[in-house]
Amino acid sequence: MVKTIALVLLLGLSGGSVCAQKKPVKRPAQPGVAAATVERVVRALAADDMQGRASGQPGGEKAADFLAAEFQRIGLEPLPGLPGFSQPFPVYEARTQARMVSVGGTVVPPARFVLVSGQPTLNWMHYDEPAPRIVTIGPKDNLLKEIRPLLNPQANTIVFVDTMQKAAFKRVAGFVARGGLRPDKPAPFSTLLVLGNAPAGPLKFLVTATTDIRTVTLRNVVGVLPGLDKERAKEQVVFSAHYDHLGILPAVAGDSIANGADDDASGTTAVVALAEYFKQQHSNARPLLFVAFVAEEIGGFGARHFSQQLDPAQVVAMFNIEMIGKEAKFGPNSAFITGFDKSDFGPLLQQNAKGTIFRFEADPYPEQNLFYRSDNATLARLGVPAHTISTDQIPTDKLYHSVNDEVESLDLANMTAVITAVARAAAPIISGQQTPTRIVGEEAKK
Repeated sequence: MVKTIALVLLLGLSGGSVCAQKKPVKRPAQPGVAAATVERVVRALAADDMQGRASGQPGGEKAADFLAAEFQRIGLEPLPGLPGFSQPFPVYEARTQARMVSVGGTVVPPARFVLVSGQPTLNWMHYDEPAPRIVTIGPKDNLLKEIRPLLNPQANTIVFVDTMQKAAFKRVAGFVARGGLRPDKPAPFSTLLVLGNAPAGPLKFLVTATTDIRTVTLRNVVGVLPGLDKERAKEQVVFSAHYDHLGILPAVAGDSIANGADDDASGTTAVVALAEYFKQQHSNARPLLFVAFVAEEIGGFGARHFSQQLDPAQVVAMFNIEMIGKEAKFGPNSAFITGFDKSDFGPLLQQNAKGTIFRFEADPYPEQNLFYRSDNATLARLGVPAHTISTDQIPTDKLYHSVNDEVESLDLANMTAVITAVARAAAPIISGQQTPTRIVGEEAKK
């Protein structure tokens, strides 16, 4: 906090003269983001009635409505081409119900196979052309890594999994049974996983099943604060976070709602508070885009769609904000920036914070690969200086992705300080005085 140094007046009475000597006075810093807005928004997003904000579920839709209303209240404008603050896009859910699986003339029990198919009606036999690809997973192979691409089939495949992988196989079966959303309509192919060895000799099999394919509409929430300098109209600055979380989890002590207060109601609150702050400042030369992404937790589909609706060459910086509800390992009034070595975005924020009590540090957890685990990665791969700002001590965070990630676990004062520091450090970028260097070479890292 900047302290005001009082004027010291020296009064001389001899000869009736008055002599005044002034010491330098430091101006108080501009007001920060509104603490009341921070608390109100984070409590609303993490409330039980949001049901954990799962993508495609009623709680997620309620959160999107709330955020659109906040952007309306603040006075933002819709993204050009959209009638409102919602940016809708389709995703797909496919649920397969196997009727019968036979391999080598023997019916396979349901607990020993997993079937994923994009075909509404499946009658698949060994003499069908083309012949399926056969994959074998050994006892020491990484089952989850090997079969991840096969769960979105692009060719007919049969996978035989060593029985030593029984526990991992059960986890895969549970994941598939829960179903999930995917960004692209399923291709007309199937993957069959069988727990056991392939039979000797020519492979004979029969698989019959039906698959229900459903289209689900998800939506990002996007608001725009137009720039005041028309010559910089194609120099956008993005402030983003994801508003989705996990929804409902198995109950722990009677609580089944994964409120996601830190992950990422805290970051989404920052986006709202920053929009309010910059609207009141009325000094941004560059246009500002405020984005609350959907579907980060299930694959980053929201960021992917958003990136396809704009020209990445016109985005000069992206401030993605993720989990800022607790103190960083560097102590209060600090945050870290992922991908610190990939552009000069981080050093610029450090420079802009000099003379304040706040510190921006490099990501202290490089082994966690955080740069690629949030929505910034999608735009970074397109060359945008897109980085995530966070405070989470993720290696030791026991509340992460649990039903205990609630508002009561947050440090709201420190969270408000983080958001205020982002607002002030961003000022030279949104005014056009600074432009971070582009990220090079990330497009190859998928």
